[in-house]
Amino acid sequence: MTTLSSQPYKGTRDYYPADKRVQNYIFSHWRTISERYGYEEYGAPTLEPLEVYTAKSGQELAGEQTYTFTDRGDRTVAIRPEMTPSVSRMIAARRQEMAYPARLFSIANFMRYERPQRGREREFWQLNADIFGAEGALADAEIIVMGWRMMKGFGATDDMFVIRVNNRKLINFMMANYLGLDAVQSQLMIRLFDRKEKISHEDFRDQAIDIFGDAAAPKGLAKIAALLTAKNIAELPEEIRESEEVKEVQEVFTLLERAGVKNAIFDITLMRGFDYYTGTVFEFFDTHPENNRAMFGGGRYDGLVGLFGAEPISAVGFAPGYTMTELFLRSHDLLPKLPSTTDISVIVLGGALQGAMELADKLREEGVNTEVDITGRKLDKQLKSAIKKDVPFIVFVGDEEIKQEIYPFKDTAKSEEQKLSFERIVSTVKDRRLRHNDDLDDLFE
Repeated sequence: MTTLSSQPYKGTRDYYPADKRVQNYIFSHWRTISERYGYEEYGAPTLEPLEVYTAKSGQELAGEQTYTFTDRGDRTVAIRPEMTPSVSRMIAARRQEMAYPARLFSIANFMRYERPQRGREREFWQLNADIFGAEGALADAEIIVMGWRMMKGFGATDDMFVIRVNNRKLINFMMANYLGLDAVQSQLMIRLFDRKEKISHEDFRDQAIDIFGDAAAPKGLAKIAALLTAKNIAELPEEIRESEEVKEVQEVFTLLERAGVKNAIFDITLMRGFDYYTGTVFEFFDTHPENNRAMFGGGRYDGLVGLFGAEPISAVGFAPGYTMTELFLRSHDLLPKLPSTTDISVIVLGGALQGAMELADKLREEGVNTEVDITGRKLDKQLKSAIKKDVPFIVFVGDEEIKQEIYPFKDTAKSEEQKLSFERIVSTVKDRRLRHNDDLDDLFE
């Protein structure tokens, strides 16, 4: 008989209860902030026709990273590698029925066939938040501020992360009018800029020379060098700085400053790899020396809905990923202690199991999450199990306790024990739950 492996599929994770508590904490915060900004939750299928992704996502994603198969109806389908094409399809399907601006969010899992590494998995979870039907910098800034609020709500300070902002219109102007590249060269150069932080300086230079061609390379490399030294819009080369495309970027920064965002910077090298972006693009970067990398990003993609046969509609959104958010919180020691969702573990003394189960049912009726140790094990083993599960409270139930209706009650975090009535047990648990929820709410403000 073949022995099956206990390990999950490569690039995926198992979520045990402690892991799931962290995930639910992050998801809850995402949902809280999204709803606070007026976004409503939606869902979409896990499978889509492959052409939904090949149309605009780019060959690397659709052709090399997407899990595809032929279904029994001889249709080529894909496990979703991202949400943006799906939500754009949904908007197109009810283009005339939607109320605009439409603010939508989802928290879902995705699959991409890529090399697993720190912060990058084949199955991953992320929040997608998008505004449809709102043109201009106000919507762009709202999405960026929402991401900033999420980070601040987790307890992050401005020095822990930076928001890099650019604009695809400005990028296209830069490629064609400043660097003098044709359409094919521009796409190649955009992809090279997008990989800039992942390759060596020499590789970047050599690939840039190949794109320019030997004759145009010296002048082109000098212009790229001028771009790379610009730390803000004012330091851009004059031809770019005075273009119409710069005004949109400046307006976004003005709105961010008014909203109190002080850690956003202009980055002319930021490209964002997807082909569908049409305007503002941005990424949130972790500044921790051991996790100094992009966490998540987004941007404007006004043309995508039109691919599904509907009138084009403006759209802007972003997508924080779970794994990178978790890494950020762990790197900066921002994860709160997350005890078990079980409030009380009832430990049975002697032959009092029936009475213990009746007490547990009464507690459940009062909204207290209660488990009973039904194993009949010795006291010390029951105790160790409850503590190992991170259950906040333990109640000891024996025949004498049932008779007197007074129960030894132990706070596992403080190692304190007292004798309480049923009513006091309920009030103590609910007071603790209220304090815990208030602490989380304070974080999310």
